[in-house]
Amino acid sequence: MARGGARASVDQSADLLCLPVDGLRTVAGESIRGSDPDAALHYLARMLVAGEDPRFIARRLVVHASEDVGLADPTALQAAVAAAQTVQLIGMTEARLALAQATVHLAMAPKSNTVITGIDEAMADVRAGAVGEIPAHLRYGRYAGVRELGNAIGYRYPHRLPEGVLEQQYPPDDLVGRDYYRPTRHGEEHVLHEHLIRLRRAVRGEET
Repeated sequence: MARGGARASVDQSADLLCLPVDGLRTVAGESIRGSDPDAALHYLARMLVAGEDPRFIARRLVVHASEDVGLADPTALQAAVAAAQTVQLIGMTEARLALAQATVHLAMAPKSNTVITGIDEAMADVRAGAVGEIPAHLRYGRYAGVRELGNAIGYRYPHRLPEGVLEQQYPPDDLVGRDYYRPTRHGEEHVLHEHLIRLRRAVRGEET
């Protein structure tokens, strides 16, 4: 009876260790997103011990760096890419250190999903048909005949101003005033939020 109980315990431990890797990827990602570095390391360890390809783990870290951290910590993507490169350069088992470092970095970083929401909203608009004409002053005008079509007429070169920013329309008419990037006030995005307000006012010619 004791032997059977011990066998059941071993089998149960093996089952817990070898959960479907897809499930481990999910809970590892949720632990990073939820800012729990200890849980994230635990699930990273379970994936590595279960034999998951470290290259795939590295790719997922790169995705999380943009999807869940973004510009709240611009160094997060650098850390994830460095871990991916380390996996390629030195392989396992030493690459576990870089994967762990990147995992902790992402889990502890301030969080923002404004990158993924911004690009997804922009792509949704494009798919819905929001693809108006490019403003004429932005169109290429360096070959014969196109300026007769209005191309490049009225374009203003931002670097000619000391501030490097000037009033000028860049999106199609139907998308003027459409804000895709809406920074949070988490981490570095707090600074970007204030800067973006000033940029939009200058570019759109809005009163302060």
